[in-house]
Amino acid sequence: MKPNITIHRTFGKLRLPQSGDFQRMHKPERPLKFCQYGSNNGRIVFYFHGAPGAPEEGSIFDLEGKSHDLTFICLDRFSVDPSIKGEAYYKALAAEISRIASGKKVDFVGFSIGAFIAVQIIRYMPDSVDNLHLVSAAAPLEAGSYLDAMAGKQVFQLAKAAPALFVLLSYWQGLLAWLSPKLLFRLLFASAAGEDKLLVADNEFRAALTKALKACFVGRVRGYARDIGLYVKPWKTSLVQVSVNTHIWHGAEDNWSPPPMAEYLGSAIPGCTSTKVFNGLSHYSCLYKAVPSICNSLGNA
Repeated sequence: MKPNITIHRTFGKLRLPQSGDFQRMHKPERPLKFCQYGSNNGRIVFYFHGAPGAPEEGSIFDLEGKSHDLTFICLDRFSVDPSIKGEAYYKALAAEISRIASGKKVDFVGFSIGAFIAVQIIRYMPDSVDNLHLVSAAAPLEAGSYLDAMAGKQVFQLAKAAPALFVLLSYWQGLLAWLSPKLLFRLLFASAAGEDKLLVADNEFRAALTKALKACFVGRVRGYARDIGLYVKPWKTSLVQVSVNTHIWHGAEDNWSPPPMAEYLGSAIPGCTSTKVFNGLSHYSCLYKAVPSICNSLGNA
């Protein structure tokens, strides 16, 4: 189930276009870090981590990336200036991806809410992305009655109804991540379902996710809150713009992104060519299971 993980991490600093380019605001450029895994000079694949999550999440693609000559890049999007929001945020990330790719076609892999971000960015670079893989993807909340079945129901409800209180909750999570990241991990995974329960009991998984939670919430709260705040707003109309070759991977026991979300995305995305649902798997266990197949598919593309 869980691939062997060898962490090969490269940090880089990118420069976002000035926010004034997108919001008519004149602010200085800020550096944006990223993590790189897999092959050093392979086919470029951008991985969009979940929320909560961190660029280090992309390490699960390292070994398979090397085997299939794929270079995985995960931007530290939570560090983007919090004043850059909405469409300006998507445009800024698209501009950075285009700069890194230097005219080359790229592929996208989005996990959980990172799948939502990937969809929004593709709208600004549809001719630059060959393949889109959506793993444990979170669908638009307005597209169905999903909330009651979601482990993060209270968080999403708060983000929708009282954004300011949601930000305060996120800062509390940040304090907990700083003081007791293991406790925060236990709280977030208290409702683990399917084979996610086995991952929660795995020392390596706990250590990796605890580190990712700390990286997410300590000094990144506003960036995390921005992604959640954008996700809970209506966005289903944007799916009709996704014409790239799209593959959906989902766990039948997923209680973070309920399985009906995969069904909806498959029907709403014009470019969707396949949907794979794994019996017995949930949110993170689906991601671990899908990694070899995704890399094999992209390596042979």
